[in-house]
Amino acid sequence: MPLTMRDISDEAVLLAGGARAILLQIALPAVGHGVARHSDFTADPLRRLRNTLSYLYVLVYGSDAEIELITGYVNRAHGPVRSDSDPAYNAFDPDQQLWVAATLYDSAIAVYERVFGRLSPDDADSLYAEYAVVGTALQMPADLWPRDRSAFAGYWRETVAGLRVDDEARRVSRDLLHPATGPLWVKAVMPPVRFLTAGLLSPELRRAFDLPWDDRRERRFRRTLRVLAAVYPRLPKRLRRWPARHYLAAFRAHAR
Repeated sequence: MPLTMRDISDEAVLLAGGARAILLQIALPAVGHGVARHSDFTADPLRRLRNTLSYLYVLVYGSDAEIELITGYVNRAHGPVRSDSDPAYNAFDPDQQLWVAATLYDSAIAVYERVFGRLSPDDADSLYAEYAVVGTALQMPADLWPRDRSAFAGYWRETVAGLRVDDEARRVSRDLLHPATGPLWVKAVMPPVRFLTAGLLSPELRRAFDLPWDDRRERRFRRTLRVLAAVYPRLPKRLRRWPARHYLAAFRAHAR
C-alpha cells in the first residue's frame, strides 16, 4: 500500500521545514504584505505554531466533526484578514491559499526525503494527491491543485520565479527567526532553526532574506542531514510522534 498522510504527518522531524514554508509564503508579495500588516504571529510565534500544527494534525487524524470545528475556527480568524494594498491580500483568495498549501507540501516532502530517503513513485503520487486537503479544507477549489506531480513542478517553478522578497518580507523573517520575546527555550532553539531554514532554502532566497551562508555552513548542513538520517528513523516512534499527540490532545481539551 502506498504511503498516506496518516503515515508521515506525525513525524516530528517535519517541523524542521516549518520556517522554510513560512518564508516561501511571505516571499509571494500578496501573502507577505498580508502577514506583515494583519498578522501578529511574529509577536506570538508559539500561538501561530500551535494553531498551524493543530490545524494540520486535526485535518489528518481528527474526526469529521473535529475537522469541521477547526476549519470553522480558521475561517473565522481569516475573515477580517484582507487588504486593498498593492498587491491586494485576501486570506480567502484561492491562488494565495494554493501557494500556502504548496509550501507546506513541498517543505514536508523536502524534509521527509532527506531523512527517510527518496519516495517511490507510488508513495510520492499518493502523498501528493492527499496534500490537496490542506488547501481545500479552507475553501480552495479542488481543481486548483495541480493535477499531478509533474504539473505541480511546473506551477512551483513558475511561482518561485515570481517571488519577490521586499523590506516587509525581510522584516517579518527577522522577527520570526530572531524573536525578541518568548520563553528562554524558544530563544535557545532558534539558532538551529535558522541554520536548518537557511539550508533548506535555495541560494537565491537565502540571499534575498539576508541569511548568511558559505561553504563551511553548507558542509555542516550536509553533515547534519546525514546524522539526522542515521539517527532519527531509529528513535522510538512514541518519541517521534509526541508533538502530534500533544497538539491533538490540547485541541480536543479546548474543544470540550
